[in-house]
Amino acid sequence: MKGISFNSWVYGSFPSWLPYYPLEEVITRLSAMGYDAIEIGCASPHAWPEYLSNEKRKEILGHLQRNNLAVSAMLPAPGGGPGINPCSPLKEEREFTVKHYKDVLRLAHDWECPTVIWLAGWFGFGAAQKDAWNYSLEGLQDCARYAKELGITFVVEPQAADSNLIESADDALLFAEEVGESNVKVMFDTFHALYRSEVPSDYVYRMADKLHHVHISDDDRLPPGQGSVNFESVLKALKEIDYKGYLSMEVGFHTRKADPDWYAKTSIDYLKAKLVEIGNF
Repeated sequence: MKGISFNSWVYGSFPSWLPYYPLEEVITRLSAMGYDAIEIGCASPHAWPEYLSNEKRKEILGHLQRNNLAVSAMLPAPGGGPGINPCSPLKEEREFTVKHYKDVLRLAHDWECPTVIWLAGWFGFGAAQKDAWNYSLEGLQDCARYAKELGITFVVEPQAADSNLIESADDALLFAEEVGESNVKVMFDTFHALYRSEVPSDYVYRMADKLHHVHISDDDRLPPGQGSVNFESVLKALKEIDYKGYLSMEVGFHTRKADPDWYAKTSIDYLKAKLVEIGNF
């Protein structure tokens, strides 16, 4: 395993507007807590590509390096203001989404980030699932070829709680296979598996050698160990398949009531203790 990472949403005003901390401050705090990496949400104020000059990108990379913090993955923000939906029935929105993803890929490359997450999108009234699937597939094929030139891997995430196109482990595996590019893998989030009343450790075995990234979250986006997820079985399964990626906490961002530091510290303390208990891998 590469290490433990923390997703920046809860510090970065997405999708809730508050709380709000500069990215440099978040990097400093996570490093002090003992994290190995940060997963950066690609929204303002942290990582909307158009708002980051080359000079600013270099400054942030230097701050990451001084704090010995890697960037585990980049996660574009779905929906919202301009619209980021790769399977939208609007051609203009699909084209914007592909352009935005390529901007994110360049930013990921600048920050030495090896992984970008593909959120396949959602379809609504009057749209056919098959059309939505094909739109998103075409978008990822285009972006994956661009990513390959930069040495970046895409991971397809099933998002049952938020979306309706890629909802299960099998959906993600089939979608990644149909893309037909070697740098497209899969990931899962324990929160979304729980939403489907499925066993998160089953996702580990189902995805196996295609599993490249993992989001860790308990019930209601609580830190691991604060809800009902059996994280011992998840970690044992990851150890059994010899998982090589990051464990990335994606917690607390659903409400402005969250204290980001509590979410981050509680998460890493629990996970480190569990890893010692089962034997690090």
